[in-house]
Amino acid sequence: MRRVNAESQRVTPAPGPAPGPAAVLRRLAVPGGIMLAVAAAFAYVGTVDPNEPGHYPACPLLRYAGLYCPGCGGLRSAHAVVHGDLGAALGANALAVLGYLVFAALWTVWVVRTARGRPMNIDPGPPLLWSLGALSLVFTVVRNLPFGGWLHP
Repeated sequence: MRRVNAESQRVTPAPGPAPGPAAVLRRLAVPGGIMLAVAAAFAYVGTVDPNEPGHYPACPLLRYAGLYCPGCGGLRSAHAVVHGDLGAALGANALAVLGYLVFAALWTVWVVRTARGRPMNIDPGPPLLWSLGALSLVFTVVRNLPFGGWLHP
């Protein structure tokens, strides 16, 4: 049985019994799998030190052009986060640390909404996407200028 909300003319499902634990666990399988993959990646980077040469490939932009890309220092940053050294993580790549925090917040919202049976719709829109692109560009330019040495990994 479905009912129509007269104010918005949207069809909403009629209230029914709460889903059982098995249904909630099924819904949480995808966010759980994503978190498992991210945790495995962070565990690997925490175990295999990116500060030691030879473990990871070098950034091609840094190697061939001598410029730091927005991701340079991201592995060192992740390694420092795993070991609880926030200062070193920010020093290696502050933008990556911001990305880790944004991912954690979005993942938490995703889990809560999924557990409640609500869809997770992310539609950032052009202004936010342009802003993120501009932030990455400014970060990249500043870290490659002489006065931006404090942003070098």
